[in-house]
Amino acid sequence: MRFLIRGENVEVTEALRAYAEKRLGGMLEKYFAEDASLTVHVTMKVYRDGHRVEVTIPTPGLILRAEDKTGDMYAAVDNVAEKIARQIRKYKTRLHRKPRESDGLKGLFRETAEPSDVAPAEEAPRIVRVKRFALKPMAAEEAALQMELLGHTFYVFQNAETDRIGIVYKRRDGSYGLIEPEWA
Repeated sequence: MRFLIRGENVEVTEALRAYAEKRLGGMLEKYFAEDASLTVHVTMKVYRDGHRVEVTIPTPGLILRAEDKTGDMYAAVDNVAEKIARQIRKYKTRLHRKPRESDGLKGLFRETAEPSDVAPAEEAPRIVRVKRFALKPMAAEEAALQMELLGHTFYVFQNAETDRIGIVYKRRDGSYGLIEPEWA
């Protein structure tokens, strides 16, 4: 494992370099095979309002990247290490779920850490309800009115002018938007 650590607006001290290598290296050794030749790019930046640490780890078929901004450089390193670990656990779970798509990448990870390490909140999104309804041809403005009457933040309708599916939605500024899908 090779570390490329650089600083922007800050001189990376030996203590800071050693801390980053120890914290990130220990975490990565837990997940990656011993023969995995990884290059870990760490950028440490200092701004007026805090310290930022960015970590990028290019691997075959996957780029792991995380960043964190706090008031303390050491805390930012800790937070980034946790974010990278979360990404690795999430990706390993996907590898085990779809073995045919990722046979070449499995050798990169250790076999000891099981996908059951993943917390339930990190699992892939699950559809818990399916709703079906008839689409009524209407103008986009009428669809926006229907959306307001129902108290929803979006509304799916059939555009009477184009005969295509449309989605109106309420924007953060209070105005409305229209999504018109294009079929490939």
